[in-house]
Amino acid sequence: MKSIFSVLLSLVAFFTASSFDDFSLVKERLVQEVLIPIPSAVEVEEILERMAADGSFKDIDYSDLSRTAGFPHRRHTSDLVTLARAYRHPGTSHFHSAALKARIVTSLEYWVEHDFFGDNWHDNQISTPTNLVNLMLIIGDELPQVLVQKTQPIIGRAHMNASGARPSGDRIVIAGILAKNLLFIGDQNRFDEIIKLIEGEVKFSTGQRGIQHDFSFHHRVDRVNNTTSYGYGKYANVFGEWSYYVANTQYAFAVEKINLLIDYYLDGVCKQLVYGIYEDISVKNRSISNQSDFKPKDILEIERLLVSTDYRKAELEEILRLRKGESKPSASFAKFFWQTEHFVFQRPDFYTTVRMYSTRNRNMEEPYNGPGKTTHHRADGTNYLQLKGDDYHDIWPVYDWQKISGTTIVQKEKLHGIENIQVDGLTDFVGAVTDGLYGAVAFDFKSPHDLLSARKSWFFFDEEYMCLGAGINLKNNLPVATAIDQVLMRSDISIVQYDALHRLSEGKHELENIRGVYHGSVGYVFPSPTKINISNRFQEGSWASITDRKNISEEIISKKVFTAWFDHGYRPRNESYAYLVIPGITSEEFLESCSHLRQVEIISNTPQLQAVLSHKLNLLQAAFYEAGEIALSNGIELEIAGQGMVMLKISENRATQLTIADPSRKLSKIILTLTGEFAATGENFSASSENERTTFIVDLPRGVYAGKSVVIGLEER
Repeated sequence: MKSIFSVLLSLVAFFTASSFDDFSLVKERLVQEVLIPIPSAVEVEEILERMAADGSFKDIDYSDLSRTAGFPHRRHTSDLVTLARAYRHPGTSHFHSAALKARIVTSLEYWVEHDFFGDNWHDNQISTPTNLVNLMLIIGDELPQVLVQKTQPIIGRAHMNASGARPSGDRIVIAGILAKNLLFIGDQNRFDEIIKLIEGEVKFSTGQRGIQHDFSFHHRVDRVNNTTSYGYGKYANVFGEWSYYVANTQYAFAVEKINLLIDYYLDGVCKQLVYGIYEDISVKNRSISNQSDFKPKDILEIERLLVSTDYRKAELEEILRLRKGESKPSASFAKFFWQTEHFVFQRPDFYTTVRMYSTRNRNMEEPYNGPGKTTHHRADGTNYLQLKGDDYHDIWPVYDWQKISGTTIVQKEKLHGIENIQVDGLTDFVGAVTDGLYGAVAFDFKSPHDLLSARKSWFFFDEEYMCLGAGINLKNNLPVATAIDQVLMRSDISIVQYDALHRLSEGKHELENIRGVYHGSVGYVFPSPTKINISNRFQEGSWASITDRKNISEEIISKKVFTAWFDHGYRPRNESYAYLVIPGITSEEFLESCSHLRQVEIISNTPQLQAVLSHKLNLLQAAFYEAGEIALSNGIELEIAGQGMVMLKISENRATQLTIADPSRKLSKIILTLTGEFAATGENFSASSENERTTFIVDLPRGVYAGKSVVIGLEER
């Protein structure tokens, strides 16, 4: 069977070879795409059965236009588009059916007569105009002219002075609706202006709405991460659509604009999708309250880009093959989005992230229109581990929102109110050090929701990562827990207790002297025998319980969930934790790891310094919350004159690479001293050697690059 895009390309080739001018060619490309998908006869009959004689739909409550109702009215106009496709497409039994056309006319008349105007601007400026302009492009020329004219003011609510046409994804979406309508009415001059406007929106807008210089995306001025929501479907994909529609015409976008989009798509969007294929739940905001489908992201968006350019073609084609299931993940990278405080680490067999916030960024979207009312703590150092991409899929109705994977949270009787979900961070020492392949993350966490503080860090290597917490303090007399993980159960749970492997019965357990926990090819190993809590049982809840939207199912569902956590007790004082996460191992390898800890050594876990050394990689990673030093057993000493993060590669007891970052973004320089005399390579530093020690004065990135790491190559003299 030909893919949808193959069909479209055939049509494009036909019209390119014809006598169409560029304006008509762009319109025909767009019409042919709007005609897809082709509805089945069953789908058409189901819509007609729901349609009343006056053109309304029996399953829509037209009286409720509130934000929390979700505007079910959009189904009215989207169903009309489906019927129009059946009428227009020669492959359906309703092709040019006079009876079907009459039903479409009646239903459209019902809509324009009532002109349903929702309380949410999005429905009026985007949802309704999108459906109506698609209807016009498909069948508008065959509708009564008076009726077509009556739709124009409704479609016209998508204009560049509309409240939703703010610089960001929505601006391109609204411009796209307007461009479609200009194609329909034949206004070539204004179409040319709008295409230039769409092209101009692809730019860096760091500190404002739009693409940030780290290739994350902010939709609002709260600087919350929206890369794979607004920055994907409403920004990258819409621009990609139009780059395809206007390709090889007088309206074609400039090469540098298309290239910037591809950089953003590959280095921003795809690096925040699991293996570049599946939705990453760590970057979701309020939409986490909505039921979703688990499936690969679309390939059409990539095929469109490949029509416009050969830039980074091999990388785009690899993502295409991954989504089509023709290849397996092979990429390894570490990526820190310093403008958004989100860290991603991928290896061929696992994908994991850390989500944080600071004085620079807020934590989470507000629960606009109802969803997201339980998301208070989802940026408190959240660390999700995903093996296949469906590890947490739709767990949310049964989720314990005060035991979010990786977080340290006060265990309250209930969450704070929805008015306290979005908050400003209280600390600025929030960041990561990375060379693009390895990395470490540090979070000087102070909760704006509760009187809780903690120093939290993560250290990422090829086959495992270490999670440390120190200085856990609470001023209230409430219990505090650090969640190791809360995830859908993949298998039975095994524990190593008193050096023996045991299978854990289903239930809720308080366990002592635990060296490790094994769940579905993931090992959680503790450096010393530890007291932990485990729940491996069914949990219940409903989708309605996690949102204030109306018309959401109240059906109680149950899912089997694995949760492991440290109980720090009531009003903890200077508590700590440590655990090693090892994805993709057998139970035999896990048992051995509990004995040998896989050659990963904790150098320090205090409120002043958190540091880990991988003996296998000869890689030291450290978070200095204040000036300090590290002395390794091989004779290498590292001293830093103030706070900062450091990563040091070692070969044959000699340092070979130094990576530095300033999570606070306050420093202009970092001064550190390292054992040995070196000839160093890189930029923006000076080095002086004396008495077998080298002092480096490193100029840190400033402005839009503040928080980015600096890498220095070292060759001992």
